[in-house]
Amino acid sequence: MIKREIPKNIEAEEAILGAIFINQEAIYTVYEQLNIEDFYRKSHRTIFKAMLDLNAAKQSIDSITLTNYLININKLEEVGGIAFITALPNKVPSTANLNHYISIVKEKSMLRNIINIAEHMESMSYDNEQLDTPEMILDKTEQMISRLTKKMIVTKVDNIQGQTLKAYMDIENIINHKDELLGLETGLYDLDNFLQGLKNSDFMILAARPSMGKTAFALNIASHLSIKKDTPVVFFSLEMSSNQLIHRIFSSRGLIPLFNLKSGNLDDAHTQKLIKVSNKLSQSKLIINDEISNLMSLRSISRKLKRENDIKLIIIDYLQLLEGTRRENRNLEISEISRSLKILAKELDIPIIALSQLSRSVESRQIKKPMLSDLRESGSLEQDADIVMFLYREDYYNPETENKNITDVIVAKNRNGPTGTIPVYFHKEYVRFQDLLKD
Repeated sequence: MIKREIPKNIEAEEAILGAIFINQEAIYTVYEQLNIEDFYRKSHRTIFKAMLDLNAAKQSIDSITLTNYLININKLEEVGGIAFITALPNKVPSTANLNHYISIVKEKSMLRNIINIAEHMESMSYDNEQLDTPEMILDKTEQMISRLTKKMIVTKVDNIQGQTLKAYMDIENIINHKDELLGLETGLYDLDNFLQGLKNSDFMILAARPSMGKTAFALNIASHLSIKKDTPVVFFSLEMSSNQLIHRIFSSRGLIPLFNLKSGNLDDAHTQKLIKVSNKLSQSKLIINDEISNLMSLRSISRKLKRENDIKLIIIDYLQLLEGTRRENRNLEISEISRSLKILAKELDIPIIALSQLSRSVESRQIKKPMLSDLRESGSLEQDADIVMFLYREDYYNPETENKNITDVIVAKNRNGPTGTIPVYFHKEYVRFQDLLKD
């Protein structure tokens, strides 16, 4: 097999270092676009790191200061000695072409990273002792590619000055748009005001006992955003088929009793509503996937949908039906799933809502309202989630209550905001939630 040459451009690397000698301000241009690891030659990485250290110490960068610094850290001979250092300024054809040299070095670095990913993938495939399934290998590869893709866009972690300015500008933007939501609408005005919308990177748990309306609640959010707001949303359903979910959307958006849809008992008015909502749904950006069963598939499909459809929200119904890789212990498996979904929300920079069952301990208490300790099978759900919401219907347990058809949305955890209870109205026949009418 012919050994092919590793992608690199030594001359461009030397030109970049020489340009910093000629104009120390150039180090900021380089630092904004390149990492130390982007330099192929180890000596070049050492020199660039030394230049950054000198600049951070507010010292000038010239052959004398750099040589002295390298002597102090016992690296001078390693990089080629005084002769190499003093020759660097002569390696620059023109400082005006600095950005071109940077782009060459960046491109070669990216190609090397791609080769490393391919070699790592090959190694995992051949190494039988790893016992990795093809799905696990693909998932790990996709994670590496995703990180590499982000690196093409953002190469630097900002310093505290830049971070402070960004935080200040964020607050200024909130002040200037204080009447607007910070995140996506849920379709419920009171809840939106309380949460300030569904915010990017947030991992949210929506939990309740069976028959409280978890799926209906989540589906109301998905259909509102996709139909009313033209927002791409993916709904992963591990319990119900896409056909069943679409029937529910027909009912809630068209105000057609779900029983009538199931029985086929539709009058002309219902039929017209069905045609109208069907047309709107078919033209929406809602994506329903009822075929996945495991975490790795969900992550892979989500990344693909983010790239190709720019999805803005992921909903999972429901978390306990997902299969992780750590099946020897259910608590560890749920912890793995929970942590992975939080990381995915941050990676894709979109909110993720995962529906969850509550433990049966709720039923054995006199007061049935759920608490954080009721989250089923793993305390990591509470730990990983930015927001935990419970649904509670008093009339489910007490048919004689005055609060008929009222569902409490209990925000039990809110990492960046208040906790509290928002009552909403539940039209059971339409599987539809809406704000309570104000007096």
